[in-house]
Amino acid sequence: MRLFVSEGAPGSLPVLAAAGRAQGRAELLVSTVDPEECVVPFLTWPKVPVLQLDSGNYLFSTSAICRYFFLLSGWEQDDLTNQWLEWEATELQPALSAALYYLVVQGKKGEDVLGPVRRALTHIDHSLSRRSCPFLAGDTESLADIVLWGALYPLLQDPAYLPEELGALHSWFQTLSSQEPCQRAAETVLKQQGVMALRPYLQKQPQPGSFEGRAVSNEPEEEELATLSEEEISMAVTAWEKGLGSLPPLRPQQNPVLPVAGERNVLITSALPYVNNVPHLGNIIGCVLSADVFARYSRLRQWNTLYLCGTDEYGTATETKAMEEGLTPQEICDKYHAIHADIYCWFNISFDIFGRTTTPQQTKITQDIFQRLLTRGFVLQDTVEQLRCERCARFLADRFVEGVCPFCGYEEARGDQCDKCGKLINAIELKKPQCKVCRSCPVVKSSQHLFLDLPKLEKRLEEWLGKTLPGSDWTPNARFIIRSWLRDGLKPRCITRDLKWGTPVPLEGFEDKVFYVWFDATIGYLSITANYTDQWERWWKNPEQVNLYQFMAKDNVPFHGLVFPCSALGAEDNYTLVSHLIATEYLNYEDGKFSKSRGVGVFGDMAQDTGIPADIWRFYLLYIRPEGQDSAFSWTDMLLKNNSELLNNLGNFINRAGMFVSKFFGGYVPEMVLTSDDRRLLAHVTLELQHYHQLLEKVRIREALRSILTISRHGNQYIQVNEPWKRIKGSEADRQRAGTVTGLAVNIAALLSVMLQPYMPTVSTTIQAQLQVPPPACSILLTDFLCTLPAGHQIGTVSPLFQKLENDQIESLRQRFGGGQAKTPPTPAEAMAAAAPQQIQVLMDEVTKQGNIVRELKAQKADKNQVAAEVAKLLDLKKQLALAEGKPLETPKGKKKK
Repeated sequence: MRLFVSEGAPGSLPVLAAAGRAQGRAELLVSTVDPEECVVPFLTWPKVPVLQLDSGNYLFSTSAICRYFFLLSGWEQDDLTNQWLEWEATELQPALSAALYYLVVQGKKGEDVLGPVRRALTHIDHSLSRRSCPFLAGDTESLADIVLWGALYPLLQDPAYLPEELGALHSWFQTLSSQEPCQRAAETVLKQQGVMALRPYLQKQPQPGSFEGRAVSNEPEEEELATLSEEEISMAVTAWEKGLGSLPPLRPQQNPVLPVAGERNVLITSALPYVNNVPHLGNIIGCVLSADVFARYSRLRQWNTLYLCGTDEYGTATETKAMEEGLTPQEICDKYHAIHADIYCWFNISFDIFGRTTTPQQTKITQDIFQRLLTRGFVLQDTVEQLRCERCARFLADRFVEGVCPFCGYEEARGDQCDKCGKLINAIELKKPQCKVCRSCPVVKSSQHLFLDLPKLEKRLEEWLGKTLPGSDWTPNARFIIRSWLRDGLKPRCITRDLKWGTPVPLEGFEDKVFYVWFDATIGYLSITANYTDQWERWWKNPEQVNLYQFMAKDNVPFHGLVFPCSALGAEDNYTLVSHLIATEYLNYEDGKFSKSRGVGVFGDMAQDTGIPADIWRFYLLYIRPEGQDSAFSWTDMLLKNNSELLNNLGNFINRAGMFVSKFFGGYVPEMVLTSDDRRLLAHVTLELQHYHQLLEKVRIREALRSILTISRHGNQYIQVNEPWKRIKGSEADRQRAGTVTGLAVNIAALLSVMLQPYMPTVSTTIQAQLQVPPPACSILLTDFLCTLPAGHQIGTVSPLFQKLENDQIESLRQRFGGGQAKTPPTPAEAMAAAAPQQIQVLMDEVTKQGNIVRELKAQKADKNQVAAEVAKLLDLKKQLALAEGKPLETPKGKKKK
């Protein structure tokens, strides 16, 4: 392995400290490079630190590199550490970057520097004090401690910026700073210059704007508001006073929705779900729900938006399901298409079109693209060795073969792709293959097939990616997956199968074959649009005017970011290609995986039977949306988020604001005479609203939801501090103050109703009905906070928005959907079952290395105690590897007594 670091680059501090902690576990070469040197070949900008693995892969996230070193040293992951890492990235870093910039570049001192980070430092101190633990995640040092220490060290090594009153923070920082790996890291990066060593790096960074503190806890009393300029306050007040008059006219409704020249035309797709499966919560958040939030947001922005999805209906999966249920493939498609449509309707997914792929248009468009590829020399013919099940008397499609992955050893790999390591597989490469239908061992037979010549299209793809990726909102995992494919070199991929249920191949000699679903499934977006309007080409052959956003889980990235673009580029017909590829990681269920057969997890058709409204499900799934790393659905956490964030925070504020209008002012919004504090609140709400827009424009859906909750907390604090229920009983001035506070609060509630619309559309509509929000204000969301409920506006009847979830109710649901897992919750170590491929490879290398040590000691007839100690290490490594690969642990075999 090779670690690239740079003097004066802040991220180099924690990775060097983490590398020092893992010293001796693997061979590591540390190279100090210039900050401007591009060490990652597929990045167009310089990036350090970077870890180049022995496999050739690169890690260039500071926390990811640190995590890798900690895993090498035997550390086990835990949820609390992951929460700290998310907080460090989203809350601490923006504050710290501003503080360091003010200190090093602008030469500011004292409170000007400490102000932006004071609340974050207080949060760390309170957390350490509350838990009575020396470290952030418990009694022992964790990944979180090193990452946060490395981030804070340049500032806090100067005692002037380590407040004495924060005793727990002080102790924690000194403990870590005294450790040898941390000391060596500081000497390497700061070179005895202290924080000024960062000057060359910080001078190249953009000047931070007016720093806006983010929420670090759910406790209202810990909220502190950002420092604002007079100009920001003045602009917010001016926008507020314009009110409804500043709203633009609503876009006229089109049917069908078609691109309009000069407007922002947004085309949104969700990955097409397989028709033969009922979607579980992970499927819903990964594709349709995430896309629905962005589609609703796009419409609020008055962008010309078309959102489409449909069921993917061809292939062996459908044939097999039809055999199981004694139906024809078409009957299966009809049955499950209706099930999918009902589920998405219940979840309030706002498709403009929800279609299907078993249509004449699908055949016509797929065959046209194929013919264009064929005539341009991008289709090859070759003989394929395939698995044939003699018992079922047919060739087996890849997804209906299971076996051991030839790359990582995962025992349930499919014939086309391993879900564990993510690599594509040819079915005949599987070890110990089995037919999924009858469980017999298939035999290898030859068959003539067609291939898409991806190597010949690789240069076109590279050129297109070079133009598309810079400035786009492709998620990091999507970029990484595509680049890893290209790094390994593209290979021809078979595009036909020996099936009956599929799009026919229009070529002599191939009449008995159909197109492989991964070739024509993505063409389903085009055919679904063609069934919606005969002017479909205005969307799909119009790259100059159309912005295409595609939503999916990460396993679908190769087909959308590589296979379909290659097909479209080779067809040379000016197709619209993906501008922004949005891929989530995986959502797990509690500490395991969703499994319909084992009764584990909540599936779409079950959610509506729980008695929990669809909007609560939407909120929680979006709150835990797996952005950046896998996340897990937890019944306990769902209860906590419902009762704290929705009931006690959001619902409490909106209900109080409306009730004050009804109870104290007869249902009419009172006159508002703004004080300086009120004007500052307008500016704070405006800044948070603008942050919400910035996040959603970048499709950072989970983070934008936090902005809604932050505004609600500000509103609760505002009411609590001003106590309108007391002032209404006082003097004329007090009553006027109560009116202003109530009027401003109910306008914040109206704003929240619109911000909520992409996330909780039914709750949004309910709030707007209760407050009688004027229709134009319900359909447009500007970047400014407007007074939409002026003095004299009459509201409707106000009632509570949310209900408390009870422990016994949740426990009953946990048991109901727990399957076998409910009885034996996995240990924290067993949660490593979802380990990344790189982690598995590291452990495999460690097992090999330790095995060699044991063999050498035995060969040398070393001391028995020494051998026993090394054997114990080997067994522990094997245990970690088994857990990481998701294999059951073997019971140790003891020696038989004579």
